[in-house]
Amino acid sequence: MKKTPLVFSLVREQSAFMTVVISVLTFLAVLAFGIALAVGGGVIRWNTQWDRYATVQITNPDNTNYVKKVFEENSDKLDNIQEISKNEMERMMQPWISSGAKINNYLPVMYEIKLKKSSDMKLMREKISPRAKFLTHTSALKTSISAGWKLVSITMLILTLMLVSIGMCISYISRNIAMLHKHELEILNQVGATDKFIAHQMQIIVAKIASIACIIGFVSACPILLMILSTAHSARVGLMATLSLSPMNWIMLILLPILIVIFSVFITKKTTFKILSEN
Repeated sequence: MKKTPLVFSLVREQSAFMTVVISVLTFLAVLAFGIALAVGGGVIRWNTQWDRYATVQITNPDNTNYVKKVFEENSDKLDNIQEISKNEMERMMQPWISSGAKINNYLPVMYEIKLKKSSDMKLMREKISPRAKFLTHTSALKTSISAGWKLVSITMLILTLMLVSIGMCISYISRNIAMLHKHELEILNQVGATDKFIAHQMQIIVAKIASIACIIGFVSACPILLMILSTAHSARVGLMATLSLSPMNWIMLILLPILIVIFSVFITKKTTFKILSEN
């Protein structure tokens, strides 16, 4: 099958500039999208991990037997019960107390419980709350989870700005190409070339450059993204330790450069038609 040759093409400076710009924007877009996927997945895993955990604090010793009785009556709903010892509580509070301070007499009786189903959390809260403090781990970690979702929102905003920037660059470059090749466009119109044919020529040029640029941006962003995730895992702190990309996340990440190329081609077509209609 014989290919139709391009009627005109970008000069080297235009091609290099367009490749660099789209490469950088794709790099930032992939990085932002990858971080958004990793943090979003981490928040979901973090929330799922702790939604069956709760801490029971008994400040009045007279209520200890009542709480134990609630545990016994609802043993079928409990997966695990662990009493936190006084020594363990002292070690946890050591950074906030002065050396030699005796706090043993002021510490509550504390249990960490794990339910078989998160749906039983409300029932256990209602039974224990009148006599002891019932604190779910999800509510205690609410600030961390909220911060995670805010970070996802910020990275998605950055991704949106990158896509808008790519669209503006493509639109500007397409208009610039049309102005530089105005004489060729006039000749094409005179010989009966349709607007669709001219737009198709522009789309081929932009698609080739965008494809190369997106590959460069994606390949450059992946090592940086993996380094960020590795650093987060090595920190072994809270939400950061849960950050990772699943196989589905990687597929979505790979699809992003492809969508950017398609988006670039669409913007080129739309801009070219608009320029031709003005002429």
